[in-house]
Amino acid sequence: MEKQGNIRISSENMMPIIKKWLYSEKDIFIREIVANAQDAITKHKKLADLGETPHEEHYRVNVILDEAAKTLTVEDNGIGMTEEEVEKYITQIAFSGAADFVDKYEKAGGDGIIGHFGLGFYSAYMVSSDIEIYTKSYREDALAIRWESDGNSTYTIGDCDKTERGTKIVMHIADEEKEFLKEGTIRQLLRKYCSFMPYEIYLNPKGKEDEKPVNTTVPLYLKQPKDCTEQEYKDFYRDTFADFNEPLFWIHLNMEYPFRLKGILYFPKVRKQVELERGKVKLYCNQVFIADNIKEVIPEFLMLLNGVIDCPDIPLNVSRSFLQNDRQVQKIAKHITKKVADKLIELYKNDKAKYETCWQDIATFVKFGCIKDDDFYKKVEDIVIYKNLSGEFVPVTSLYGEELSEEDEKSGKEAQAIYYVSDPDKQAQYIKMFRDAGMDAVFCDTYIDPHFLSYLEYKNPRRVRFLRIDADVAGALKEDSEEDGELKKIFEEALEGEGVTVKTEKLKDSNVPAVINVSEFARRMSEMHSFYGMGESPADLTLVVNTANEAVRSLKDAEKQACTQSAQYLYYLALMSYRPLKPNELEKFIATGNLLIQNYLKK
Repeated sequence: MEKQGNIRISSENMMPIIKKWLYSEKDIFIREIVANAQDAITKHKKLADLGETPHEEHYRVNVILDEAAKTLTVEDNGIGMTEEEVEKYITQIAFSGAADFVDKYEKAGGDGIIGHFGLGFYSAYMVSSDIEIYTKSYREDALAIRWESDGNSTYTIGDCDKTERGTKIVMHIADEEKEFLKEGTIRQLLRKYCSFMPYEIYLNPKGKEDEKPVNTTVPLYLKQPKDCTEQEYKDFYRDTFADFNEPLFWIHLNMEYPFRLKGILYFPKVRKQVELERGKVKLYCNQVFIADNIKEVIPEFLMLLNGVIDCPDIPLNVSRSFLQNDRQVQKIAKHITKKVADKLIELYKNDKAKYETCWQDIATFVKFGCIKDDDFYKKVEDIVIYKNLSGEFVPVTSLYGEELSEEDEKSGKEAQAIYYVSDPDKQAQYIKMFRDAGMDAVFCDTYIDPHFLSYLEYKNPRRVRFLRIDADVAGALKEDSEEDGELKKIFEEALEGEGVTVKTEKLKDSNVPAVINVSEFARRMSEMHSFYGMGESPADLTLVVNTANEAVRSLKDAEKQACTQSAQYLYYLALMSYRPLKPNELEKFIATGNLLIQNYLKK
């Protein structure tokens, strides 16, 4: 017997929600309907385990496409529903959930709510013009029930001839949503949302029979790490993330207390050093996909990794999409961060060669993590390594000096200087000078290093300061600081109008006539202005004239014109070793060189 009823919600509220506010994430309906089918199977299995109903040999969910009939059907052999349960769970709860959505959406001002409130069963109306439900409860005396509604204010419910236990939901796909009748589209959505659901899902287009399920019911992350092979980890990575580059290494998360958490985080190879490549950490709850890269659970810097995390204890609201940012979630995030740090420390201690081999790929991730998470920094600070001029990796903390006392600071004493190279090609002359003088420096060639070095100075203000290899040549490489007033005057007069400060020093390397020096502070300020689009401020250049160089000393005895031209020429040579010459500088350099050659040949 069939009867009609009124849904206790006005269509003026219902349809705008379904057709407009949820429109941008309408494909999520496939997750909700299939997940409901999985839940129905889980309930039946639990009852069977308790002896209240016979066991089922093969639980499954069938997704059936009929393009000619314009229907998409999801059918399970789970617990099923009685008429009273259909009335309660479909008519009352599902549709009244729409009213709750309206209320919450309006209170939230309509921003950032899409996909965050109970979609559930009625999410299917985002793509359907009409929905039928055929269901039969596991109870022996229960009648099979058919329910139907077009999503407006009425529905019909009555008996039907369904003979097998379970529920079948038939969605009549709206004309404007025909893409959801394509096999490729549905297969892709099932892979996205349902890849790891616990019971087999079969996609059966009309006239075809899918011989294998579209999902993996026992994904690798649910297994014990000791039961997983290296090849299985690599295969899981390739299949899940469609990345055919093998990961560097991985972390298998597996814990039951104080919360349940399983997953695998992979460190991918970095394709480009010049940019932070965002990874994809897929979040699941009981094998149901929630979302990618949820910041409350996955700290921002860990989103550079690829991975899968399944946490049944994540607090969700009535939908499976909205995460409450509570203490439990914060504990989960901290635990994940701790496990990543522990893995890095373990690799460093047990296989330093591999760690060093991987460093070029993971350096940006580790440095970014230190800046973003102080707890992470405290755990890994001693395994942050840099390559020195000898090509060896050294922990940066091993280069720190003793901590200065307040008395040291008052007397003007500075923290230990660590010299670094940011561009080996441009700074080649400075590197040679350092090597020849027995001095050392480290290579800082990732784009995050300027920020990271400032962070290390901030964390250790009395132990370390960083100077680029061209920032304090006089201080690092001088042999004698006695000023040569005559040479200084020669260069100041020759370079008048160039905007350069002249300083004379006796350097350890007598082969270098002069070098450009720019203070670390001035250069950093200039780079910061450029980074924030404020224009690069002109750097204060200092020309350090090497009084140990024979050519420089000979200027004292040279004719005035030759002396001036030679001083200018040496300045441009020094400038070329610091940076490319600007067009007007290059023009002056060529002209000066021509004059020197002409004068030399005349003699």
